[in-house]
Amino acid sequence: MELKDYHYWLPKELIAQYPVERGREKLLVVDRQSGTLSHRLFSDFPENLKTGDVLVLNDSRVIPARLIGRKPTGGRVEVLLVKEHAPGKWTCLLKSSKSLKEGTILSFEQGFTARIEDRKGSGYEVVFSEPEILLTAGNIPLPPYIEREPEKSDVSAYQTVYACQDGSVAAPTAGLHFSHDMLDAIRSQGVELVFITLHVGPGTFTPVRVQRIEEHEMEPEEFALSEESARTIVKALEEKRRIIAVGTTTTRVIEYLIQTNGTVIPGTGETDLFIHNGYSFRGVDALLTNFHLPCSTLLMLVSAFGGYDLIMQAYRNAIERRYRFYSYGDAMFII
Repeated sequence: MELKDYHYWLPKELIAQYPVERGREKLLVVDRQSGTLSHRLFSDFPENLKTGDVLVLNDSRVIPARLIGRKPTGGRVEVLLVKEHAPGKWTCLLKSSKSLKEGTILSFEQGFTARIEDRKGSGYEVVFSEPEILLTAGNIPLPPYIEREPEKSDVSAYQTVYACQDGSVAAPTAGLHFSHDMLDAIRSQGVELVFITLHVGPGTFTPVRVQRIEEHEMEPEEFALSEESARTIVKALEEKRRIIAVGTTTTRVIEYLIQTNGTVIPGTGETDLFIHNGYSFRGVDALLTNFHLPCSTLLMLVSAFGGYDLIMQAYRNAIERRYRFYSYGDAMFII
């Protein structure tokens, strides 16, 4: 398919700038078999679950990855921490009014410095002078479509309540809707909760720059899956119980493992799996997700799962009904 097929028009005022109380978001339920769309509140989500279902959640935690430094000239440089290779040595994305050279020293108001070592693809290798304070100096890296500076409330709001594994530069947003009380209620229904980790990197949001989407290449992202979680998922697959993925991140890990190994196995690794129209899903039976940007790989995955025509119809319907879009927005459950 072509990139233009995934474009849609969205009024700017529907881009959520702040979250609502967890559970009070709207929920659009998309039934693939009947083709029907049902409008609910997220507090109704447990009603869609049944005993024996397995709900798979991504427990990656967003790190305070956004830093503001200064060049020797005084020019401002925005630094986004992406991946740590050794204490104080990171791959970073750097944003500056002028190109940055190797050897440039950046200074930060907290008193530490950083040296640009090398260019690596679209990023840079950067060494920081005081790695022990680095992750206490930055801010939560809100997406650019949230057109405001991070606030104190974002520290908890832009984080799932079960996040515990540091490493993401963006939240796995489908999980933002859950409160502890709702998760407890879901467990009490006989639904098994399984946690896996996929650290969301900037590659997830890299614009698709090719017209034929099949030519796009995803940047790899790190994942980890425990023996207990793998065992629970495999048993559910064998017993033909529903695997419900919370978000595109958990979907990609499950599908990658099955595609690569024939089943879900524990361990760590990287996935660059790009799921788009024509992909045959082998592990995920239902998908909870947010509403995604036009022409994004996330929208392509959701369209592959729900069916292109039905998902684009659902997006149009959500816009007509004034749903809130993107990270702090409302949710869609595809069954």
